[in-house]
Amino acid sequence: MAKKYAPEFIAVRRHLHAHPELSYQEFQTSVFVQRHLAALGIPFEIKAETGVVGLIQGHHPHKKTIALRADMDALPIVEANDVPYKSTKEGVMHACGHDVHTSCLLGAAKILNELKSEWEGTIKLIFQPGEEKNPGGASLLIEEGVLTNPRPDAIFGLHVHPALPTGQVSFRPGKIMASADELYFTIRGKGGHAAAPQSCIDPIVIASHLVIALQQVISRRKNPLDPSVLSITAISGGSTTNVIPGEVKLMGTFRAMDETWRFEAHEIIKTISQNLVSSMGGDLDLHIDVGYPNVFNNEALTALATENAIRYMGTDFVKETEIRMGAEDFGYYTQEIPGCFYRLGVMQDPQNIRNVHTPDFDIDEAAIETGMGMMAWLGASVEFD
Repeated sequence: MAKKYAPEFIAVRRHLHAHPELSYQEFQTSVFVQRHLAALGIPFEIKAETGVVGLIQGHHPHKKTIALRADMDALPIVEANDVPYKSTKEGVMHACGHDVHTSCLLGAAKILNELKSEWEGTIKLIFQPGEEKNPGGASLLIEEGVLTNPRPDAIFGLHVHPALPTGQVSFRPGKIMASADELYFTIRGKGGHAAAPQSCIDPIVIASHLVIALQQVISRRKNPLDPSVLSITAISGGSTTNVIPGEVKLMGTFRAMDETWRFEAHEIIKTISQNLVSSMGGDLDLHIDVGYPNVFNNEALTALATENAIRYMGTDFVKETEIRMGAEDFGYYTQEIPGCFYRLGVMQDPQNIRNVHTPDFDIDEAAIETGMGMMAWLGASVEFD
């Protein structure tokens, strides 16, 4: 059935790719999804303004409930591809494959709905807004009860993997993606003439010391066997050659695979920053915007999913995926119920990997068949208590 319906959902993907919408602005995408579900006779409700949650009941609907999730938002990137389905919205692009995720879930919904007399339980379809931007659409949907009435026994989500060949999927139990927190520093000193530094408190010098000092958070304060990243990614301050500015701003990101260490590190970052800036005569404002938690794949569920994927696709097409320090708000779901987040191979050319979040990202559209079939198969076949 996936093979039969793949052309239809390749066309769906092309439509979505040509009409991307930014996080929490997925109004037309939401309407598009609603129309597809309505045409299939699948009941749905709206949550968090643009989220769409559908239900398909199979035989013995109370036996189990499996949630299948796809995100719908795009990124503020100018597309560089010259393809018929190129983005029609300047500066907005589906550069992370969420058009693929939504198309695969719509395709899975069609298959599951057509076969609902042949599988047991209930499937909850979650079309989620705002994965790319804090606070994360998953958190908003959970607040609005997406994991109730009925409460899923488990949840599955997929993500495109440009470095994995088309026709393959990959799984990994346990910690699979990092938490992500945003760091915002404002360092205030005393500005003045660059030729009279003795009369100033130079925030550029303070900021320079702070960038180096913060590297000790990872190199000297955490277990090297547990991955973590702290990167300062932006520095701004000053506007000319002969003036020491009064203020410098830094921005960065902090990533961790362990939730306990994550919040311990926040306190270490605050202490190091405040002490250093104060010791050099400056003042500091520090804001840590707490973002997504890490993604934890339930070991038992992931083992079942892997076994079922092998039954569906064959051993040669099911791989083990790698740990990533990227973040995903799917982690909010895995904090609440057993979850499994897996990868879908979409490689076009092994000599030219088109990575996500880049202007030339694109996929081998044959992956749509694998993606929709795999998601439908997992929803119907996995039984998890």
